[in-house]
Amino acid sequence: MADRQDRIAEHQRGSTFPTRTACATFLTFTLSTAVVLLTGTLLVGCGSSPDEEAEDADQGRYTATGPLLTDTVVDQTYVCQIHSIQHIEVRALEKGYLQDILVDEGQHVKEGQLMFRIRPVLYQAEVQQAAAEAEFAEIEFRNTKALADSNVVSPNELAMARARYEKAKAELAAAQAHLGFTEIHASFNGIVGRFHVRKGSLLDEGELLTELSDNSSMWVYFNVPEAEYLAYRRNEQAGNGTKVRLMLADTEIFDQVGEITAIESDFNNRTGNIAFRATFANPKGVLRHGQTGNILMQSRLDHVLLIPQKATFEVLDHRYVFLIDKNDTLRQTRIETSGELQHIFVVNKGLTKDDHFLLEGLRKVKDRQKVEPVLVPPDSVIKHLELYAE
Repeated sequence: MADRQDRIAEHQRGSTFPTRTACATFLTFTLSTAVVLLTGTLLVGCGSSPDEEAEDADQGRYTATGPLLTDTVVDQTYVCQIHSIQHIEVRALEKGYLQDILVDEGQHVKEGQLMFRIRPVLYQAEVQQAAAEAEFAEIEFRNTKALADSNVVSPNELAMARARYEKAKAELAAAQAHLGFTEIHASFNGIVGRFHVRKGSLLDEGELLTELSDNSSMWVYFNVPEAEYLAYRRNEQAGNGTKVRLMLADTEIFDQVGEITAIESDFNNRTGNIAFRATFANPKGVLRHGQTGNILMQSRLDHVLLIPQKATFEVLDHRYVFLIDKNDTLRQTRIETSGELQHIFVVNKGLTKDDHFLLEGLRKVKDRQKVEPVLVPPDSVIKHLELYAE
């Protein structure tokens, strides 16, 4: 028995299985190594790459500029109504059945061209009756005159016979005029509008048949505020002309230049505006009566401040910039504009020529934030925008 126990103890000492103490030592080493590796990983993860460090260094730096004080010319835009130089309603001058329609809607007609004919039978009969009465009165007058020359009748009877003859001639002329009114002719060269009646319609005197428009030239009406009216007068006196352009509904510019030919006598007390009229030649017939568009009228502005449009933002229909104060702190500042060019606003309130404002990064900052501005000369900024617009 004692020998067997000694052999078992000797076998255990030579076995490759670890003892309890060895297992504990191995686990302690493994956990320590894992902790060291995990700590190293966390330290590496918390570190910054070179690019991120450079970005952090630039954080807070934004491009800024100031307004450009200069003279410029801007286009003032006004909503307008376009009218034919002549636009009339064509109406029936006599009552009766509409016998013939001799033109079509949208057709170009010449002055004097027959357009409509009312059935003339009744009026022809009236002319014949009036002609017969006039002939009878003429015969009576001649007979009375012969008797008067022979002193058979008194001068008063001759005068009455003459009056009856003159009356009969007048009634004949009236009947012929009524017959003439059964034919409606074009009053001028123009375009026929929509028909309001059809062939065979029973017409009343004065009933609307169609419209006729002369579109060879067009009158364009638009309203101008008082201050801009005064600026226009100054430009006119300075010899800058009265030419305007017309922007159509599809934003295309009409190929003819217009000229201001009339200004209304009074301002509208309710709106404070005054009506202008510009005349445009319309050789291709592009413009039609009743169209709308926008008048572009150039106005010269002296000693005004120009700023890039991208330096502004809107809040509740008001325009703002981020003004940079002497402490490099942003101040949300409201401005007012009096005109605009492509990519440029003309500022008339809210800025001075010595101010600086944020040019880029407006969505990344907020009011009263401190920044490090990188100033760019305003003339180079505006010049770049003008080149970009071209």
